[in-house]
Amino acid sequence: MTDTPARLLNLLSLLQTPREWPGSELAERLSVSPRTIRRDIDRLRDLGYPVEATMGAVGGYRLVAGTAMPPLLLDDEEAVAIAVGLRAGAGHAIEGIEEASVRALAKLEQVLPSRLRHRVSVLQNATIPLTRGDGATVTPGTLTALAGAVTGHERLRFGYRAGDGAETKRLVEPYRLVSTGRRWYLVAYDLGREDWRTFRVDRVSEPFATGARFAPRELPSGDAATYMARSMARAQGEVDLDVSFAAPTEFVVARLPSHLVPVAEGPNRCRLRARVADSVEWLALRLALMDVDFTVHGPESLITYVRDLSTRLANATP
Repeated sequence: MTDTPARLLNLLSLLQTPREWPGSELAERLSVSPRTIRRDIDRLRDLGYPVEATMGAVGGYRLVAGTAMPPLLLDDEEAVAIAVGLRAGAGHAIEGIEEASVRALAKLEQVLPSRLRHRVSVLQNATIPLTRGDGATVTPGTLTALAGAVTGHERLRFGYRAGDGAETKRLVEPYRLVSTGRRWYLVAYDLGREDWRTFRVDRVSEPFATGARFAPRELPSGDAATYMARSMARAQGEVDLDVSFAAPTEFVVARLPSHLVPVAEGPNRCRLRARVADSVEWLALRLALMDVDFTVHGPESLITYVRDLSTRLANATP
């Protein structure tokens, strides 16, 4: 292999696997001499890659953690696997990493060759995930289009279907994507309404980044998540949730969103009191899926709904 840049890329790709490579094996894999491998290792170090050499009869090399992550070199199978995994993570709104999944997916799909984009789409279309919620689904393509416009500060056009079914066209300055665990929302400044708005992403159609850049405006209050929470509270009202759980606090905390923290009332009992912007239907479903015994103390509407739901479920079995 006489092409030095290509050889360095191949060498870096080998070193990114989690193992130690003897110099002789690297030389054989790349069809060069051990002396050439040593020179190439020095070149990688000059470029900032932290390649560590180990002593011994044979000696070896491995890439260690540095102060910054070097560019990843992926073969076709690895690229497809990562893209499919990121799409799954984005589509299921995994708490804590959902926005990062969308950003990473947008970057990866930007550079994927067309043949790999096709493979990713085929795999995605052939897979039906088991999801929670009300059936409101978001396509990864829509998420990545919105994420790209947010990151690039580009004005965005799209069709939007309101809750009553009314269809409108919107021109916005996208600010952030926010996941609530069930749904994705876009926080944006609506140029037609001259005000801030939140849009359910599953109701967005044909998003198109216009290419027109803008300087991001300052939100009226707090960050995007805070603004989103306040918008939801205004839209559907808040619920004063009061629930006790027959389990240790750490067990319950692991099954709740990070902003909901119960208080211990004993070694195997804790209680959650919080104001939340959710429907009683969703709260009942969320509690039922926690795999722990619980007692609802309030609000009365949730107590009634859980009681009626338990009766319907009991009647559903022979």
